[in-house]
Amino acid sequence: MPLIRLSEQLSYEFHYTTRLEPRDINYGGHLGNDALVSLAGSARADALHAIGLREQDLGDGHTGIIMSDLAVNFRAEAFMFDEIVIDTHIGEFGRARFRIFHRVKKGDIVVALVETGLKTFNYIAREVAPVPDTLLKALAAH
Repeated sequence: MPLIRLSEQLSYEFHYTTRLEPRDINYGGHLGNDALVSLAGSARADALHAIGLREQDLGDGHTGIIMSDLAVNFRAEAFMFDEIVIDTHIGEFGRARFRIFHRVKKGDIVVALVETGLKTFNYIAREVAPVPDTLLKALAAH
């Protein structure tokens, strides 16, 4: 099976800075894959918060997000107490989906690339819903 190869985006509009804690380190002594996914989730929530939205409400009162796929490419190690920056880009919109791209950096070193596919989901009707205009307008205004 071929490797999944993620690419850096041309631009990243959001930046989330954090420090790696003991809970983020695996048995190999470096950033664990499970912790990286959790940190990417924090960066996603932070990006949405920056434009006045939440994962559970993209601004229309009933549409949130549900993850459909996830890919991670590690490029380098990161260690306990390292400060990392997770750069985030939201794009590739479809009728009821979009993608979020994260670049995790330690200084000038790219530690990992993370890409998630998200579907827009009406939590009241319990079904996939169109991407709300409120999300598109909030991103355009940012």
